[in-house]
Amino acid sequence: MSIFETRLDGQLTTGRRKFSYRAPGSRAWHDLAPYSEDAFVPLAVEAATNALYALRKVSGRYELQRIVLEGSLLETKVASNPRVDIDGVVRSGDGQRVIGYTYADEKRHTIYFDPEYQALQASLAKALPDLPLITFVSSSADGRKSLLFAGGDTDPGRYYLFDRQKKSLGEVLLDRPRLAGRKFAPMKAISYKAADGTTVPAYLTLPVGKIVRNLPAIVFPHGGPSSRDEWGFDWIAQFLAARGYAVIQPNYRGSAGYGDHWLNENGFKGWKTSISDVNAAARFLADEGIADPARIAIVGWSYGGYAALQSAATEPGLYKAVAAIAPVTDLAMLKRESAGFTNKREVAAFVGTGPHLIEGSPVNVAANIRSPVLLIHGDLDNNVFVTHSDKMEEQLRRAGGQVEYLRYKGLDHQLEDGEVRAQILAKLAVHLSKTIGR
Repeated sequence: MSIFETRLDGQLTTGRRKFSYRAPGSRAWHDLAPYSEDAFVPLAVEAATNALYALRKVSGRYELQRIVLEGSLLETKVASNPRVDIDGVVRSGDGQRVIGYTYADEKRHTIYFDPEYQALQASLAKALPDLPLITFVSSSADGRKSLLFAGGDTDPGRYYLFDRQKKSLGEVLLDRPRLAGRKFAPMKAISYKAADGTTVPAYLTLPVGKIVRNLPAIVFPHGGPSSRDEWGFDWIAQFLAARGYAVIQPNYRGSAGYGDHWLNENGFKGWKTSISDVNAAARFLADEGIADPARIAIVGWSYGGYAALQSAATEPGLYKAVAAIAPVTDLAMLKRESAGFTNKREVAAFVGTGPHLIEGSPVNVAANIRSPVLLIHGDLDNNVFVTHSDKMEEQLRRAGGQVEYLRYKGLDHQLEDGEVRAQILAKLAVHLSKTIGR
């Protein structure tokens, strides 16, 4: 069987999708789901049962459905969660049967409806108590051997080979071998109150061996904005914690995974709410006595970089330092830059039209930022063009602000170069040490 998706209107993507399917041995396509924006997300076709597992939005939150790909397209609800979205399925191997589903609340969970894997997961959890994030990566065709990944907040993760016949578990390799033997800081799921009283979920990573009182601290909002942070190993948060900083990662309104209500309008159209939630994280650290209010900085990548700049401009006295990596800085420019791409309409709809294009753009409020700013960007970034940081630097300097700009040649949005990332961390360390100490 096959699933086919169409998203084009002429040469432009629309954000709407139409899915069709065909049965085994047939060349005829049949409608599976009508055009929609994000209400229906196919995940996996299970050949043995001629069924599709898909996410469908019900009351603004993703549920997992199973659809028989024939005739009446019988649809059955497999799973839902009252707090968060169901976000994926698990297979026993590439193209093999579906054995469970996933979701993330305070931590990520895999629920197996296959009894064999359910029992196996329980056994593995006992065997690897410090590595609770266990994922089956693949299995041999006969199902006797499985490759799995296990990690946690204080371990970057490692791969194991499990032999069902021998009932043996052997470590294959480390995910980050150069970090072997290092001690990392635990990450804790917490929550705090936003300015309007809304409870905001977040993660707090505290430095090992330090008294948790009046620490220098980092607010570290995630990118996206329609994304979220999860419990587990975070290389930037761990680097910061290792240098003595308390690190809070808020899943502000505008974050994904909590349903449409939490997504709000999105982090650009609804920037005032998102940024208010981010700033509330800084005040929470100070009010709880965790952070010294005179030594709080904000660091972010992509939308997180946008949030860092916009937060510092919105509440100028809150942060003593800002670091923005590959940030969006001009919402109107973000729309214009999509003109030559097939997703032009989608970007325009997502960013929107109105006063927020001006008010919600850091370049237009650069004069409000009183703290030293570190900007970092790759000049081949096709996600957020480097012109965003170019323009931000220009406006900061024009306003008399303190700014340092690292512009990397030949790198994209992810800056995936080991030496460059090491340089970025080193420069970030110097920037923070000069501004909020250690």
